[in-house]
Amino acid sequence: MPAIELTPAQRKEQRSAAHHLHPVVMIGGDGLTPAVVKEIDLALNVHGLIKVRVFSDDRAAREGMLAKLSHDLNAAPIQHIGKLLLLWRPPVAKEKAERDDRMRGPRVVKILKFSKSGNHRPQVKKIKVLGNERIAAGGQVKRAHKRVTSVKKTQTS
Repeated sequence: MPAIELTPAQRKEQRSAAHHLHPVVMIGGDGLTPAVVKEIDLALNVHGLIKVRVFSDDRAAREGMLAKLSHDLNAAPIQHIGKLLLLWRPPVAKEKAERDDRMRGPRVVKILKFSKSGNHRPQVKKIKVLGNERIAAGGQVKRAHKRVTSVKKTQTS
């Protein structure tokens, strides 16, 4: 998989976004082992934009590591400054699974309060009711409780 090519403006935007980040993966004296490459791949999946610290004094080796990582992991090499390597890979689109146990969300309910004399207009109040609340007969907001089934009925089932 080839490395992702970015325009200079996109690269500048990613550099500014990575300014506050800390290194997620550190490459020691053994260099790019398969375990280190796997960790960098996992970090790219989770974060998208990561910093990698290399504990090597050889600049050419660090540049080679950046090129190898970007090529093998299909990532864009953003920056190589000092002993830090900056890699970016676009996030993977996740499918949202529809949950069956999902409860109702908040909603706005209008409550009408009629006048006692009948000559005036009814007062309208808008109330935000959460998913676990209901409106009682008097216009009060109460928590909706799940119906409790009998212990005897659950034992016979």
